[in-house]
Amino acid sequence: MGSINNDQLQESTSDIPLIDFALFLSSTSTETERLTTAKELVAACHDVGFVSIANHGVPSALLSEAFEWSKRLFDLEIEEKMKAPHPDGPAVHRGYSYPGLEKVSQVVSDDLDLGKKLREVRDCKESYEIGHPLNDSQPNVWLPDYVLPGFQDFMNRFYTTLSDTSSSILHAIGLGLGLSDPTYLLRFHSGINNQLRLLHYPPIPAKEVEEGRSARMEAHSDWGSITLLFQDECGGLEVQRKDGQFVNIAPVEGALVMNVGDMLMRWSNDYLKSTLHRVTLPPVEDRFTGSERLTRARYSIPYFVSPDEDAIVEVMKECTGVDNPVKYEPVKQREYRAMRAKLQY
Repeated sequence: MGSINNDQLQESTSDIPLIDFALFLSSTSTETERLTTAKELVAACHDVGFVSIANHGVPSALLSEAFEWSKRLFDLEIEEKMKAPHPDGPAVHRGYSYPGLEKVSQVVSDDLDLGKKLREVRDCKESYEIGHPLNDSQPNVWLPDYVLPGFQDFMNRFYTTLSDTSSSILHAIGLGLGLSDPTYLLRFHSGINNQLRLLHYPPIPAKEVEEGRSARMEAHSDWGSITLLFQDECGGLEVQRKDGQFVNIAPVEGALVMNVGDMLMRWSNDYLKSTLHRVTLPPVEDRFTGSERLTRARYSIPYFVSPDEDAIVEVMKECTGVDNPVKYEPVKQREYRAMRAKLQY
């Protein structure tokens, strides 16, 4: 998970753009170099909504340690993990969710019967949600320290590092969009309303997914501004292209995957795309094992970057024009999240 050189950038086989963020972060870069990188980032967010970012500034040793902690967490017995249970309902998104508790979809509805029907296809994943310690409306649910000593301390430090990285990316997006104030988006993102998620997809028979009896994570868009994703080498993440076809996002060692969320799409008046994506079977046959063709375990770590809860998201003036009228009414982040979360738990 170290830094990526030019040869590796050219050899990437992913179906999404891969950009080098080093020049934007470097204190010795010129304004032109920073602007070039920012425009590359915005072009990827406009064309696809997904981009791989190399040399993003998150230390490789820290990422390796984060995945080690994640594996240690999910290797615990269920009784131990349930000492930090996800609260009932969708209002607070923290703590441990066992396989089948959460159902991710693009459906927004108050119909509880519809929610039950969606759950006939179970999401075969487990997760652990972590937020900012000062977010009183979304309080953290931690395992007792004796269960996994050091876990809480590490995850708080990791959260802070990812918050700093996300601020750099939001700054680059503002610059690449040509905003009169390139730091405009940072005004709405203190980092308090972000969410760190540890994800584990246990092995299941591939046939269950192929026949539609189980899912890993069904197609959806993210609700926030941007998402930073770190994934292992297993694969299975797919993004929908403009023609409706889902294509593979091949893991690139050392790179993070960034995607646009609904809030940034609204801010940009649809110029930046919040794209449907899903997790399905790994794309390579030898990633199945045994006579039942069990999937390999998959680990990923998304970091969801959201505006502060009371932030009002309204279309930026730079993203409108005579031939591009405002497409969205202003919305408060808190209200939008509640709307999207209705059938999730």
